[in-house]
This record gives sequence, C-alpha cells and structure tokens, in this order.
Amino acid sequence: MDALLIAADSALRTVFATHRASRPTPGSSSQNLDGEVTVPLSDAQKQEAAALMRVNHVGEVCAQALYTAQALATRDTALRAHLLAASDEETDHLAWTEERLKTLGGRTSLLNPLWYLGAFGIGYAAAKLGGDRVSLGFVVETERQVEAHLQSHLDKLPAHDTASRAIVVQMKADEIKHAQEASAAGASELPAPVKGLMRLAAKVMTTVAHRV
Repeated sequence: MDALLIAADSALRTVFATHRASRPTPGSSSQNLDGEVTVPLSDAQKQEAAALMRVNHVGEVCAQALYTAQALATRDTALRAHLLAASDEETDHLAWTEERLKTLGGRTSLLNPLWYLGAFGIGYAAAKLGGDRVSLGFVVETERQVEAHLQSHLDKLPAHDTASRAIVVQMKADEIKHAQEASAAGASELPAPVKGLMRLAAKVMTTVAHRV
C-alpha cells in the first residue's frame, strides 16, 4: 500500500505540480535567466529553443514514470531505493526545463498525462515480465537514447543560447551517470528488436511533443 501511495503521489506531482530543483540551474552563476543573453535570440530562435526544451521536459516526465513504475514493481528494497534516488535527481531536470520554457515564453506539453501513463505502463511491464535485470537494462538503453537525443539538441540550439545549452549539457551528464549506475547494478542487455521499438516510440514522442 505504501508503494502504491508513493507511486500515485509521484504521478500527480510529476504531471501537475510546479517543480523545484535541489541543485542550482546550470549556468545560473554566469547567466541571467530572465530571458536576456549576451546576444539576444530572435523570435524564431526562441520558438525553436522552447520546442526543444518542451521535448526535453517530456523526456523527464517519462523518466519519472519509468523509475516510479520500476520501483513499484521490484521486490528488492535496495534497488527500489536506487530507482527512487535517481527519480529525485531527474526532478531537477523537470524544474530546469520548466524554468527555461517559461523564460522563452513556451509551455509544457499538453499531453503530459498521456506521456506519463504510457511510460509508466512500459516500465512496469518490463520490470514485472523481465525481472530486475531486464528492468535495469531498460534504464540503461533509455538513458543511452536520451543522451544521444540531448546531443542532437546541442547541435540544433543556437550557439549563443547559453542558458538552454548549459541545462542540456548537465542533463546529458546526469543521464550518462544513471546509465552507468544501472549497468553496474547488474543490467542485462536488451535484444535488438526491443531497442528498435524503444527508438521508434521515442521518435513518435519527440515529434509530437515538439509541436503539442
């Protein structure tokens, strides 16, 4: 019952709450985050940066769902604590992307409840059907795909959008760490067809979230 209550609370907070980071926003010490940068962004650049940050925010919504579902499914208390700790760290990403979206005049995805539900279902099924090692393997592959996805955003963001770029760089570093931790915890390698389906699902999500 406690695990179910934690999962329900996490879902509500992820989708509907305003998030607060436990760490300073990357670049905040040298960057004014009220929208002013050394070289002002054009309206088109702001719109594209906001769309990319919205996609990143959706990715973090899905990460929260994934970790929460896997924590609910496992019977290993140590693994549950590890997954919930990773989820807490991902909350920083939610806060940072929300803050940047607001600064850019953008908004979060209107489909966040749907994204959360889908990721939660996939994460729970993977953990229940495959066990803890497959569950961890799912984390590794997800984080690797997210890392590549974030790198593609660094290639697309304007070079002078230092605020957005600093956030993406730190998120990428965190995702690499989460993949390494899951691998060290005993993750199994997922079959190639599963990885391909994950990439296809991610492509659908990022394409839709870029606009909606």
